[in-house]
Amino acid sequence: MILRFPGTGDGMRFLVRDRLLGFGDDYWIEDDHGNKVFLVDGKAMRLRDTFELKDTRGRVLIDIHQKMFALRDTMAIGRDGESLATIRRKRLSLLRNHYRVSLADGTELDVSGKILDREFAVEYESELLAVISRRWLHVRETYGVDVVREDADPALLIAVAVCVIHLAEKERGED
Repeated sequence: MILRFPGTGDGMRFLVRDRLLGFGDDYWIEDDHGNKVFLVDGKAMRLRDTFELKDTRGRVLIDIHQKMFALRDTMAIGRDGESLATIRRKRLSLLRNHYRVSLADGTELDVSGKILDREFAVEYESELLAVISRRWLHVRETYGVDVVREDADPALLIAVAVCVIHLAEKERGED
């Protein structure tokens, strides 16, 4: 199961700047109380899109990069040098954006909704794990990641949200 990563705080709602994958840029993701929780460390001068999600002490929690030699656009998420997940668009999804997150342990997460509008959900076997939305925020250029399950890993779910947004924007030609 997707266990919560230790040391991420008690808050389960996070505010993410909309242009998170401005590679080379560094900035903070905050919880719903305005506390800095994760640092996004964009890696400039790389051949592929890549960044690290760090905790407040500078420890790398998640590595995200674009797979170079995949047939379809694919993002990979890793932790401690090990592969954690691979994200790609589902082939047949005409009405809504659907992405499949294949975790290293063989389980899969489903991401669906209006990705470019920042209104979508992350589910595991039809059970809601996180809701990504702009609706309840008044801060421009920001969206929220509301982690529903207490045993979920917020860093992983934030990374999943960022990856599907990046893939959807790339497919549309925005990146």
